[in-house]
Amino acid sequence: MSEVAEELGVAQHVLRFWESRFPQVRPLKRGGGRRYYRPEDVEVLRQIRALLYDEGYTIKGAQKHLRGRKIRPGAGEEPAGPTPRVTVHPSPAARGLAGESRRRLAGLREELAELRDLLGQAR
Repeated sequence: MSEVAEELGVAQHVLRFWESRFPQVRPLKRGGGRRYYRPEDVEVLRQIRALLYDEGYTIKGAQKHLRGRKIRPGAGEEPAGPTPRVTVHPSPAARGLAGESRRRLAGLREELAELRDLLGQAR
C-alpha cells in the first residue's frame, strides 16, 4: 500500500477511503490485513486520482464517470457510451486560486464532506 500511495502521490488513508467509495478497487487482503494492489487496481486508482485532482471531479462525479465505463481485469477500461462530466463550483474563498489549486481544493472539500458523513453514520 505504501508503494502505491507514494507512486500516486497520495496518503495511505486516502487509498483506504477510495476503496470504500469505489467498488472498482478491490485489493487482495493478506495476513494481518495487509493490502496487495494488483496492476488493474493501480490503474483504476490512477484514473480516480486524475479525475479528482487533475480534472476537478467530485467523489460522486468520479463514481458516475467510472460507473459509465466497464473495467475488465488486465485490459484497462472500455468506454460504455459517453461519460458524464461534473461541473465543480468553487467556494468564494477558492475563486482567487489558479485552476489546478482550485481543482485540488474542490476534491479535498468533497473528500472531507464524505469523511464527515462517514463519521456521522458511525455515531
